[in-house]
Amino acid sequence: MRFADLIQRQLALFRTDFGDLIDACAAAERAYDRAGREEAEERYAEYLELVEEGTDALVEIRDTYASTLEEDAAEEYVLRFDHEVGRRLPRFALGL
Repeated sequence: MRFADLIQRQLALFRTDFGDLIDACAAAERAYDRAGREEAEERYAEYLELVEEGTDALVEIRDTYASTLEEDAAEEYVLRFDHEVGRRLPRFALGL
């Protein structure tokens, strides 16, 4: 599969560079799950902010590399990148 190795390395680097953010997302999701009715909305908003930060970083990685490719190759790369994020880092995939 074209771009598979590259995307695998990019996502591994993301996990390394943003490991604290990934952990914070997991903790925020647990806090939301445990929250009572009165604080659930606030906890969910905190979770979404963290997810958005991760998604933004992934979009930057994806778009920066895609900008170096010809249009057809860039479209294929973006589709494959988004698919792999959905498989490997699903909480960040919705905003791609």
